[in-house]
Amino acid sequence: SARIGAAGRGFAVIAQEMDVLSRRVAEATRDIDRTAETTRGEMHETLARLEDDVRRTRLGELALVNIDLIDRNLYERSCDVRWWATDAAVVAAARPTRTPEELAHASKRMGQILDSYTVYFDLVLVGMDGRVLANGRPSLYDSTGLDVRDNEWFEGALRTASGEEFSFQTVHATPLAGGERVLVYACSVREGGRVDGRMLGVLGIVFRWDALAQTVVQRTPLSEQEWARSRVCIVDGEGRVLADSSGRILQDVIDFPGREQLLRQPRAAQVVEYGGRPHCIAHAASPGYETYRTGWHSLILQAV
Repeated sequence: SARIGAAGRGFAVIAQEMDVLSRRVAEATRDIDRTAETTRGEMHETLARLEDDVRRTRLGELALVNIDLIDRNLYERSCDVRWWATDAAVVAAARPTRTPEELAHASKRMGQILDSYTVYFDLVLVGMDGRVLANGRPSLYDSTGLDVRDNEWFEGALRTASGEEFSFQTVHATPLAGGERVLVYACSVREGGRVDGRMLGVLGIVFRWDALAQTVVQRTPLSEQEWARSRVCIVDGEGRVLADSSGRILQDVIDFPGREQLLRQPRAAQVVEYGGRPHCIAHAASPGYETYRTGWHSLILQAV
């Protein structure tokens, strides 16, 4: 436009406007890029927040299902022991005037019960002195004569006021089941099979803990990818591991920042540092079933 003089002035104006327009387009493009980057960041944060909320809710629900299954199952155990303690054969064998035939019959009767209730290792009838009088699986466990007076379940049964009450000992290994991990429920055996009769002895039922608890934690419905970074546990109030998908039963205590606060809530989840990396830890407290409540806690620890 400079070379052709006046005839080119119009082109100069157009060129200037094009230059201005080009600068404006460049600025608008930069503004759009900045807005897009901000939007992408906000969307990423929103999606991450939604993913975290979904994870917490889902793991919390799974934790609740696990502890509810255990509470419901163990409620039945508290019923079993109170019922079987009134069995005529058990009552007769607990009397001070018992005969060898009555002890043999009680052992046979307890064996018949065990044939139907495979969730137990054994049933044991204990005298007031704390020595086992008879058991239902004498061919498997040589329990007769064993002194159990210092066992928590036996001591607890002696303190019960009637046959409507029961005692309990949490997860432990016992010679009553060849060193296997068990729960033991116990109830006083009373004269005439009456709940208010004179106490004659104690019936203990030796429950297969791992068969229930390990099945529950190991069958938690997580994907294969999730299992690679997850651990599912049942713990007591101090965090001691009672059941564990990692297999460290009674060998570990689960501890992390804010554990006490989390365990005080019925159901919750939080992201904390555990084992050197961030984990979402979901918790559900024992909800109880009917008249029974373990008081334990279900945990799912998942690396994020």
